[in-house]
This record gives sequence, C-alpha cells and structure tokens, in this order.
Amino acid sequence: MTPATVLPLVFALALLVPIAVARYHDGADRALTHAAIGLFGDYVDSFRSEHPDRQAALRAAHVPRTYREYGSKTLLYAGLFAVVGSVLGIYVIWLGLTVLSISPEIMRESLPSALAFLANLGDVPSLSALELAVLLCSSGLTLGVATGGGTYWLRWWYPSHVASDRARRIEATLPGTVAFVYALSRSGMEFPRIVRIVADNSDTYGTAAAEFDVAVRNVDTFGMDVVTAVQTMGRRTASPQFREFSENLVSVLQSGHSLSTFLERQYHDYREEAESQQESMLDLLATLAEAYVTVLVAGPLFLITILVVIGFSIGDTLEPLQALVYVVLPLGNLAFVVYLSTVTDAIDPGRTDVENPKTDVERRMSSVLETAGETRTDGGVGSARASTTATRNIDRVQLYRRFRTIRTRIGTPVETILERPTWLLGLTIPLAAGAVLWRLSATAGGGLELAAVDDTIALAALFVLATFALVYEIHRYRVDAIEAAVPDLLERLASVNEAGMPIVTAIDHVRGSDLGPLDAELDRLWADMRWGADLETALRRFESRVRTRTTARVVTLLSAAMNASGNLSTVLRIGARQASADRRLQRERRQGMLEYMVVVYVSFLVFIFIVAVLSAYLLPNMPTESVGTEMGGMGDTGGFDGVGEVDAATYTLLFYHATLVQGFTSGFIAGQLSTGDVKAGAKHAAVMVAVAVLLFAVVI
Repeated sequence: MTPATVLPLVFALALLVPIAVARYHDGADRALTHAAIGLFGDYVDSFRSEHPDRQAALRAAHVPRTYREYGSKTLLYAGLFAVVGSVLGIYVIWLGLTVLSISPEIMRESLPSALAFLANLGDVPSLSALELAVLLCSSGLTLGVATGGGTYWLRWWYPSHVASDRARRIEATLPGTVAFVYALSRSGMEFPRIVRIVADNSDTYGTAAAEFDVAVRNVDTFGMDVVTAVQTMGRRTASPQFREFSENLVSVLQSGHSLSTFLERQYHDYREEAESQQESMLDLLATLAEAYVTVLVAGPLFLITILVVIGFSIGDTLEPLQALVYVVLPLGNLAFVVYLSTVTDAIDPGRTDVENPKTDVERRMSSVLETAGETRTDGGVGSARASTTATRNIDRVQLYRRFRTIRTRIGTPVETILERPTWLLGLTIPLAAGAVLWRLSATAGGGLELAAVDDTIALAALFVLATFALVYEIHRYRVDAIEAAVPDLLERLASVNEAGMPIVTAIDHVRGSDLGPLDAELDRLWADMRWGADLETALRRFESRVRTRTTARVVTLLSAAMNASGNLSTVLRIGARQASADRRLQRERRQGMLEYMVVVYVSFLVFIFIVAVLSAYLLPNMPTESVGTEMGGMGDTGGFDGVGEVDAATYTLLFYHATLVQGFTSGFIAGQLSTGDVKAGAKHAAVMVAVAVLLFAVVI
C-alpha cells in the first residue's frame, strides 16, 4: 500500500484515540467536553425547548451530564464517527473482498455500468490519490451518513433505554420500599429522617429507595424543604407508579393528614399490585416458554430432519446443518437468555455484599484519633505523639482484619465456596481447560480433529456444571431455609415485645424456640451482646454472617426503628408481613412455572430421541450407492446420491454436538424460566448434557 492509501486509515484511527482515552481519563473527558460545548453548545441550547422528552430521559436515567453537555458531545461523536465510518468502511469492504478472493475485474463484469466504480473497493492499495479521494467522498455520502446518523440516534436512545429499565426496577422494589417507609413512620420517626434513612439503604431496598437520594441531595445542596424535594424527586423519576406515589405523598404532607394512614393504604395497594404483576409475569413467561419450545427446539429439529432427508436424496447439506448447529442454535438460545434477563427479575433471595461492621476496638480507636486530631491543633508535642500512636494502632487493627479475612477464607474453603458458589468456577474451569488441552496435546501428532476431543470437552463441561450445580443448590437451600424462618422470627419477637418485654430480652427469649438454621445464628447474636457489643453492632454482625436480602432488610429496619422507639411490635409485624408476602410470591412463581420447566425437559427428550433415531437407525441403513447400480446397471435413478459424498460418521458427530448444544442451553433456560436466575439452570444443564453423553456413548 502506498502512503496515500494508508494516510486516510491512520487519520481515522487517530480520531478514535481521544474518544477511547476520554472513556478512562477524566482530564481527557473534560477536554473533549469543553471542545464539544465550544463547537455545538449554542446550537444545542437553541433547540432545547423542542426536545423536552430528551431532557426528561436524561434526568430519569440519572445521567450525570447536563442537556447542553450531553447534546454537544452527541453531535461531536456523530461527526467523528461519520468520518471514521466513511474511511474504515472502505478498508473493511476491501479486506472482506480480499479474504473472499473477489477480484475487481469480476466485480466490474457483474455490476451494472452505473455502479462499476464500486469495483475500486477491491483495489484500494493500487488507487491513486485522486481516485481514493473520490471514493472517500462517495463513502462519506453513504457509509459516513449512516454511521453518523446511527451514532446520533443511539446516543439519544440510550438514556431512554436506561430510564425504562430503571422504571422497571423501581416498580419491582417499590412494595418493599413503601413497607420500609411505613414501618419507620409507625415507629414514630419524623419524615425528614425517614427520607435520609431510606436513601442510605438503597443497596438493601433497591432502586426505589435510591430515588430518595435525589430528595436528600436537593435538601443538602440546594436548601430545599422536604416537601419540595420530594415533589422534585417525583417529577424526575423514570417510573410513573413512583411518580404517582410521590405526588400523593406530597399532598398528604401539605394537607397535614396522617402519614402513617396514607402509607398503610399505599402499602396494601402495592402488595395487591405486586400480586397482579406476578400474574402478568407468569402469563408472559408461559408465552415465552411456548415460543422457545416452538422456535428453538421444534424448529431446529424439523430443519435438521428435512436437511438430512434432502442431503440423502439430492445432495450434500452438511454445511447448512453445521451452520444450524454451531451458529443458529447457540446464538438463538443466547439471545433468548438475554431477553429473559431484560423482562424478568430474579426471585432468588440472593446474598448481600455487607462487609463486617466495625468492631468496638475500631470505633474506640477512631474516637481516639478524632480526639488526637482536635488536640493536635494546639501544637503540643504530646498531642502529635498521641495522634501518631492512634494512627499506627488503627493501621494494625485494619491490617489484622484484612489478613484475618483472607486466612479465614483460605482456611475454610468449603464454607467459603458454599457462601459464594461462583468462586468454585475459578477452580473447576482451569481444571477442565487443562484436561482439554492435555487431550489436544495427546492427539496433536495425528492432526487436530474435533471428533478426537469432543468427548473430553463434553465431560469437562459436565464436570464444571455438576460441581457448580451441587454447590449452588446447597447454598440456595440454606438461603431458602433462612428466608422461610425470618417471618416466624419477626412474629415471635413482635409478640414478646408487645407483651412489654424489651427487644434485647425478647431476642434471648425467642432464641430458644425452633427456628431452623437461625437458631445457631441467634445464639451467636446473643453471645455478642453478652460479651459487650451493643444490639445494633450485634445485628450488623448477624447480617454479615447470614448475608441474605431479607435479613439485611430486617436488620436495617430494626436498627433504624430502635433509635426512634422502644415499642417495636408494630414495626416487626410489618416486616413479617412483607417477608411472608415475598415468600408467597416466590412460591407461586415456582409452582406456576413448574409445568413449563417440564415442557422444556420433554421437548429436549423429544429432540434427543429424534436425533438418536436418525443416528442409530437411519444413517447406517441408507444405501451409499445409486439404486441403479444395485439393479445391474439398468439405469441410474438418481436417488440417494448425496449419501456417499459425506461419511455417515460425520452426520453422527454433528447430531451429537447438536444434542450437547441443545441440552446445555435448554438447561439454563429452564432454570431461568422457573426462578429468574440463570445460575439455577446449572443443574438442569448438567442433567441434559449427561443424558446426551450417555445416550451417544452407550446406545449409538
């Protein structure tokens, strides 16, 4: 290639450098933003009033950019990508034609005379500077406009997409957040403090609680009163349901009506709404399950059968079959999994990421450091020494805790893996990959063939799936048992506290009852308090040990309510009812989707049965020569000519891979349909892959 033909490519790649650097460097991003505002800022402002929906989408998606800044960068990116697209498009097309070995002469003969200039795309390295300039102008009017327009559209579409996804998550977590606000109001806590507590616990109560952080920022930064801040929060939210709740809440606050009564009514309404949404979700999942069986199980099976029959009759159809098995099936199932993830929410109680709270020693050392810092302003030598000593002691405590955590996780690997099943993949995947590589090295002398290592790959995948499924199901069983015991715990604590017993004494009274897996944790909670920890610290330690979503909510609710009132019976009963409602919805979903999970299993068994029949009975018994040859040369009938062109073992291997791909993907989809969590499909995938391996190893 001449320098004239390389220069446009270098220029296009150079335009991508500032965009890539700005992605990871704040200084470069600011410089790019300033340049964009300087070029397009006034233009964007002139059309601000014509696009209120874009401004609303930016606010609803919580994009940390102003409309002027985001719009200016959008125009700048569209212009840059228009240039880059027009230049790179030429070289990409030239590279594709080179790989496909399509010469410019063949293109000139095939294209109409009006489009003959397109043949120059296959001869870019030998073009003159003038010819390349003409080609770049033509590309700019086509590929450049398409790339720039697509970039502009995607930049403005993305905030609305994020806002719609955020709205879905807000509405999914709104019942729990309203229950939390209702419980805090019944404890006697003032509303401004409730808003701050809800905003601080967004990790526990979800996206709906995170919306309250907008109100907190408006109060702290702009000095708004709480009512105005909540009103602004409602106007900027992405969820119409949350906007309606905010408007009603503002009306109650302004009118002076009972806040607890309003929240109680809203709490019951959202519980009923959650049940209605559950029914709608089950109907949607039922439709998706039927569509999956029809499109991605029965459809490929029908195509495989038809292509095999056509291949036996008139010619080789191996390449379409390979495209179907190795491309269409995996990508189709992957797209279905991604779509399921966007329309459903996992009902797995999950694990929280709560770290161990500060110990009493750390809190004392922090107070010492603060005191030392205050006295150090006097300029005394003793205060400086005290500050240095306190800092060193805190560093020692933090270093000890850091190594203690590592030592605990390494010293108890079984408990660590049971708490975090995905960590097991860091061990099993390298082992499985090592086994596959060893098998490849053992067969490398005779040439690399997939048929020689496909059993090793299948068994390695089965090993990874089976081990992860075992650990994950043990983890899930423990979490489900704890979640099931939480409502009983709260009801018993509420009954004892309602009788006049303090919450600390109530915990001692309840820990002797049968609460399943919570019995040992309650004993440790009581032991923490006996050794001098306050109740809030003991509860935080309890939360860090159990690490489930429901226990995190219970601990957050109790910790906040205890600071407002000693009578916690009402708060505990509200938490118990909410936990029971969540458990009931989870059971209903599992029961409702059980039949469709069975349908997925049956469809896979039908798939593997038909493929096994084709492999075990049809392929070995098909004639490999023309029927006319067997009849003594009386004439060629033309039937079954395609059989001899491809060995039957090749078709059998292809069918084997089809069952493995279908079993692997169908298993994960079955788990995602039943629970909303793709990890729950590991056990189904392991079962289906094992059936495929055994069938082809024993029967065929």
